[in-house]
Amino acid sequence: MRNLDITTLRSFVAVADTGGVTRAAGVLNLTQSAVSMQLKRLEELLGLELLDRTGRTVALTASGEQLLTYARRMVVLNDELITRLTDQAFEGEIVLGVPHDIVYPAIPRVMQQFHAAYPRMRVQLVTGNSRDLKARFERGECHMILTTEAEIVSGAEGLTSIPLVWVGAPGGAAWRKQPLGLAQGRNCSFRPIVLRALEGAGIDWDSALDSDSDRTIEATVAADLAVMVVLDGTQPPHLEVIQHCGALPPLPVNHINFYGGDSASGEVPETLAGLLRAAFADMAPRTRLKVAG
Repeated sequence: MRNLDITTLRSFVAVADTGGVTRAAGVLNLTQSAVSMQLKRLEELLGLELLDRTGRTVALTASGEQLLTYARRMVVLNDELITRLTDQAFEGEIVLGVPHDIVYPAIPRVMQQFHAAYPRMRVQLVTGNSRDLKARFERGECHMILTTEAEIVSGAEGLTSIPLVWVGAPGGAAWRKQPLGLAQGRNCSFRPIVLRALEGAGIDWDSALDSDSDRTIEATVAADLAVMVVLDGTQPPHLEVIQHCGALPPLPVNHINFYGGDSASGEVPETLAGLLRAAFADMAPRTRLKVAG
């Protein structure tokens, strides 16, 4: 296996761009003999003549012209990688606030993609309910936040709209009982929506617990002691959407709003904002398809 050397490729590109070894040596801050030696090594490695030296100026052979396209790309890619890994401009931290219930499945994938592009940057993930995250954002404690809200709020960018659904234990019967056992967090933004829907449908309900702990709520629902409401597609794998055939009231769509994305300036925050937009845009078609089916 033969391996090309970036230094020799850089010298080759410089000679092609400047039209001569002497001028290329000046650009590269090398001696003329050093550049000539690198070109000779490159030709010996490939077993090809890359330069036509018969004229007064250096010209590329057909093989040299073909190599030049690849050599430029390899040199640019090398420099880009070195810059990404070592440049202090790509060091630092971005604080991202996300509600508990929409961390999965999108956020881990976004963080993985961002880390691959900027390994020296850190995304500090802060989770909480939408109200608290908005307060943190207003205090400057988060650079960007996502929220789940009943409408697209002024000053926010709406990423997608996803229906709310009733979920319970697989094969569970809690949704059939009266009064209905409800496990919705005290400060959950869905709670007022759920209560209005139940009251509008004349369904008696009882709070199955008084907690904001996601694990506690999920455990209660998984034990078939209550039901809860989540965004379609975000339910944990140990819970399932209830096929209630109209026994439970219909629920509206909810919006995932993005704060801080439009004010992001610079390559790094703009990249993170773009990844978040793409990740949640991907959720929308799957959700619509599921609802339509």
